Amino acid sequence: MSASFTRMSARELHSLIVHREISPVEVTRAALDAAFATQGSLNAFFLIFEEEAMEAARVAEGAVMQGQDLGVLHGIPFSAKDLMAVKGARYSSGSRAMADNIAVVDAPAVERAKAAGAILIGKTTTSEFGCKPVGDSPLTGITRNPWNLDKTPGGSSAGAAASVAAFVTPFALGTDGGGSIRIPCSFSGLAGIKGQFGRVPVWPTSATPTLAHVGPIARDIADAARVFASIAGYDPRDPFSVAGPVPEVEAAVGAPIRGMRVAWSPTLGYARPDPEVLRITEAAARRLSDLGARVEEVDAIFAADPADMWIAEFYAGVGTRLRSVVEQRRDLLDPSVADVLDLALGQEMRRYYETVFDRYALRDEMRCFFERYDALISPVLPVTSLEAGSDMPAHLTDRNLVSWVFYTYPFNLTGHPAASVCAGVDANGMPVGLQIVTRALAEADLVRLASAVERLRPEGPLTPPLFAGT
Repeated sequence: MSASFTRMSARELHSLIVHREISPVEVTRAALDAAFATQGSLNAFFLIFEEEAMEAARVAEGAVMQGQDLGVLHGIPFSAKDLMAVKGARYSSGSRAMADNIAVVDAPAVERAKAAGAILIGKTTTSEFGCKPVGDSPLTGITRNPWNLDKTPGGSSAGAAASVAAFVTPFALGTDGGGSIRIPCSFSGLAGIKGQFGRVPVWPTSATPTLAHVGPIARDIADAARVFASIAGYDPRDPFSVAGPVPEVEAAVGAPIRGMRVAWSPTLGYARPDPEVLRITEAAARRLSDLGARVEEVDAIFAADPADMWIAEFYAGVGTRLRSVVEQRRDLLDPSVADVLDLALGQEMRRYYETVFDRYALRDEMRCFFERYDALISPVLPVTSLEAGSDMPAHLTDRNLVSWVFYTYPFNLTGHPAASVCAGVDANGMPVGLQIVTRALAEADLVRLASAVERLRPEGPLTPPLFAGT
């Protein structure tokens, strides 16, 4: 198969497949070959399903040749993060403590992607239980960034982002409990969507059930929108699942943004971004005015950093799930994860519920904010890259394992739709992500604005230098 096919979008591949110009078999074989070829350098995959994927590809080819109705992802290879269930496969969540756990069902998003014709080629790496915004775990080791192998792709959807950026598959499914789709998209030059809380069903129940989201990671927002439309929608197995129609996100690609009221926030009121991050993201935000959006700087979005609120909820959930491991088999855990779980499990109940009510107040503040604005735009991260194997930037010594990311976790607390799109690259050639947040249920506005950012980006389409000639 020509190397050029591996660089195609899901939309381009789908068109060629339905017109019988290429076969799902050759597309899947190429994706598997790329997964094996990059595993030694990137370490993006926890499991690769070679036999199962090729069998599914042969079935998909048969459907094409027989003139059957084909789904919008028919014949397109994809991967799913190891925080998601895949029936009959190991479901380890990046942890040695769960290394031999086997899933008995497909997660709804996996199920729906397959139903749309997509072909699952493997499960990708994650930090342990998604507890770190970087790409390493005791179970799978260090996952590396295709833009620079000395850097992390970000996490916790580390392998998902690395594999998409390296042209293994056009899209991957990730999870986001505090930024785990948006963070690796920012570090890896990709587009990702965290929809409204409950828009994409999460099941089996997450360890962080009031924060967890599932969504697509892709090389551009149009592919991300197509996948999002395929996996979103009500599912009774998820008690938080949103009932009602899914917005027409594919139609929003390239739609006009004239008249949209956009708030640009450099810090949300508390973050400390590097100057180059600020320069690149602000330029991307300001360019939206060229297409008629009304861009206004509103820096102090929050009166205080909600990190403690998020930490109380996220790590208490994971810690409760892992209490027996923390107490009896601590040596199996990532030491930095174990330490933060200790703190969460030590919370006093009254203080915990104070943070619960603080969270309700935060949600209401954002509801009022979005009465005045259609969207909020900020950096995704305060830095452009981080050394592989490190947990956080060395200069942010007053921050902890997660709070250094600053920008993403507030919108898991509020549940608003949020996306990451590449704003450009820094002087060292590393990608910089722009975060877009919209009012509740307004994922179409996310896609409209993200599409505009991509159109206006001076660099145009971006390719990791290490993969420029592949």
